[in-house]
Amino acid sequence: MCVYIEPYYNIAPMLELTQKNTKSTRYSVRILSTVVPSILLAVFLILNITIFPLDAATRTTMNSSFTPSTPIKHLVIIFQENVSFDHYFATYPKATNPAGEPRFIAKPGTPTINGLNDTLLHNNTNSINPFRLDRSESITCDMKHDYTNEQKAYNGGLLNKFVEFTGSSHPGCHPTQVMGYFDGNTVTALWNYAQHYSLNDNYFGTTFGPSTPSHINLISGQTHGAVPANMKNPNKFDVTINGTLIGNIDPAYDVCSRNYGKHNATLSMEGRNVGNLLNSKDVTWGWFSAGFRLDNSLDPILGCDSRQSHASAGGVPNKDYYPDVEPFQYYNSTANPNHLPPTSIAMIGHTDQANHQYDLTDFWAASKAGNMPSVSFLKAATFEDGHPEISDPLAEQAFLVNTVNTLERLPEWNSTAVIITWDDSDGWYDHLMPPIVSQSNDPTNDALLGPQGLCGMAAKFAFQDRCGYGPRIPFLVISPYAKTNFVDHTLTDQTSILRFIEDNWKLGRINNQSFDAKAGSVMNMFDFSNSSSHHTGDQPLLDPTTGLQNATGVR
Repeated sequence: MCVYIEPYYNIAPMLELTQKNTKSTRYSVRILSTVVPSILLAVFLILNITIFPLDAATRTTMNSSFTPSTPIKHLVIIFQENVSFDHYFATYPKATNPAGEPRFIAKPGTPTINGLNDTLLHNNTNSINPFRLDRSESITCDMKHDYTNEQKAYNGGLLNKFVEFTGSSHPGCHPTQVMGYFDGNTVTALWNYAQHYSLNDNYFGTTFGPSTPSHINLISGQTHGAVPANMKNPNKFDVTINGTLIGNIDPAYDVCSRNYGKHNATLSMEGRNVGNLLNSKDVTWGWFSAGFRLDNSLDPILGCDSRQSHASAGGVPNKDYYPDVEPFQYYNSTANPNHLPPTSIAMIGHTDQANHQYDLTDFWAASKAGNMPSVSFLKAATFEDGHPEISDPLAEQAFLVNTVNTLERLPEWNSTAVIITWDDSDGWYDHLMPPIVSQSNDPTNDALLGPQGLCGMAAKFAFQDRCGYGPRIPFLVISPYAKTNFVDHTLTDQTSILRFIEDNWKLGRINNQSFDAKAGSVMNMFDFSNSSSHHTGDQPLLDPTTGLQNATGVR
């Protein structure tokens, strides 16, 4: 029996099972309250209803308007928080393997990466050498990672001022922690994904700076167009300058933004983003954030105040959802200000009152109903997003593994690619100087080459305050078509994801000085030939706690 789930978001706490007037025997489960996935699952089990009734071809046809340029019909981007490449992969593929921790032993023939060699490990030009953080030290402090301090840490390409400029200054923290890194005994799952799929060691943030500009770059490649054009945060540092966003601030089109509190300021962005391009071609898509759904029985502001929250492993409580990492909420054309739910599961990915902005539970509801959008951005709850201090690598690992394991079990897996990457470096040490493809000469905020050199000289008519590329960040592709145990050295940045979406679905470019015009291609991480190495039916399933491959090995 096939189920069509039609959610109603009234408060009346009842379930209604009614036969639909169709030629086939079809039932509609009408939920007259907020949908809770565990309750839905229990109902399905009690009624013995099959959740996956459609074959993969039929399921794919349901949400495809035309054939993509590659075999990838479903792209899932998991956008985590605040990790530099060396912070997670400094010594890959060599792990220390102390007793009592998950062991990592690399496969024979594992390629080398641009990581920390003996000189960088033991005779580093920073004030202290890099050092290994043990699995027992997974909870760390949050580093400084604003636009200017990150440039100062890179010190004109010497990369020797991390302790001074991006080391943490929070109470109880020591700035030298900025030189710490984890290995395969802590970020075990990520190292195992690199063994089975593809890793890029030459991927950078599009510009220097923190989370919000990085999220905007992901979807538009353009941090210029901020309104208001010049704004300072409560600490009197620039958030926008010369019309360019360089700091964190909440979006104007989100009822949960903190303009109702002490900040009393929000930001909007002008111009186009990838959502506009996808809509123009009728390609299904969505941004799915954990904790996005509100209790619609309450006043919206009260609903925001009472939205779902969790404490991190370190005991720090936080809301699961924060507006400043939901980039589509900055654009009037793609925002869902009141967090309205989709009108039905069948409409997820299409344009309705949700306007493509959803709760993370909506992604799984759509995927399990055979309605996975063509392009899906997933945002973990705060306690699982990897952000130092308010999350940690082990909670992050559990989220990533559970997500990938579930995707690998879907019929659509054979036409799916998963990208795992991060928004910014958090200021953590990385030894590789990024190429500066965008210069900026703002005397207040640019400092890469010192007070005279700034970040070079912006070209005539080029937008200021977009110094980049920024710090190096991990980037993995998990797919049946990903090359196996492969390290790609192609120069790429966050807008390389944007470029792949544009090219795969024939969308055209953003234009208006978007970085997508400069972006390197991720295609070298794929093998679209009829190769027997494709992970069709033999994909590894990992343990979310240890990050090791399950005893059964495969699905």
